[in-house]
Amino acid sequence: MYFAALLARTEDGWEASDTELDDVETLSDLTDLAREASEEDTVLVLIEQEDAWFGVVRVDGEEDPRIYVSDAAAAARSSYGEILLTDELLGRDPGDDDADLDSLDLDGTEDGEPDDTHDSDDEDETVAGEAVSHSPVGDREILADLGVSEKELLALDEGDALSTIADALGAAEVLETVR
Repeated sequence: MYFAALLARTEDGWEASDTELDDVETLSDLTDLAREASEEDTVLVLIEQEDAWFGVVRVDGEEDPRIYVSDAAAAARSSYGEILLTDELLGRDPGDDDADLDSLDLDGTEDGEPDDTHDSDDEDETVAGEAVSHSPVGDREILADLGVSEKELLALDEGDALSTIADALGAAEVLETVR
């Protein structure tokens, strides 16, 4: 089971609408859906899948979308997660299906920088023949200017992440109306 909603920032605050992703096949489709909600203002697409992972896609006007996914391995097992896990996000060359994900920096640390956030209980999973880390991927500062710091984003529990984000944005009530 999944839940997806659009939060569009307007002059009057945040407006929420639930959205079906059945017709969305690519990140471009998802971006177009967000832009339909508001062409000029910030739109957040919030997606969660069975409390296993969550994703945030931020579209600001005509800028390229910014993406954050809480657990790359869990999202890779989901058709909706696959939409968000672009080659660029995973550090692969477009069309390079044989990329060695074991060598990718999916945890957001710089090369040579120790990974202080890696939990020894987390292990990589093999999904579709490739090792994918259970680490978060994407823009960890996607919501920093909206009141959710990188540290707060990384600390979110998949079970209540979207509610926590909406609460920090002052949009908890409007999100709950579409949940």
